[in-house]
Amino acid sequence: MAFITPDLTAAAIALTALSIVSLVALRGWRDWIQLKREELAAGLAPLAQDPGVPHAGSRIEIADLKERLRKLEAIAAGVDL
Repeated sequence: MAFITPDLTAAAIALTALSIVSLVALRGWRDWIQLKREELAAGLAPLAQDPGVPHAGSRIEIADLKERLRKLEAIAAGVDL
């Protein structure tokens, strides 16, 4: 009769736990990838926004450019900021 040693039992439990954790992580990864695909697909749809109103990202870029321009003008004028 073969006896199951405690070491073999611990190894089997550890392997089972690792398998379960790996499967859960894989499922989470696949769901996350699917979420990102849906976000990208939603971003490709045309925006229902007034063409006269600039996008928020554009406004931030314009504000950044104005700030950089102000700093360059101050450097050119010899003013220490």
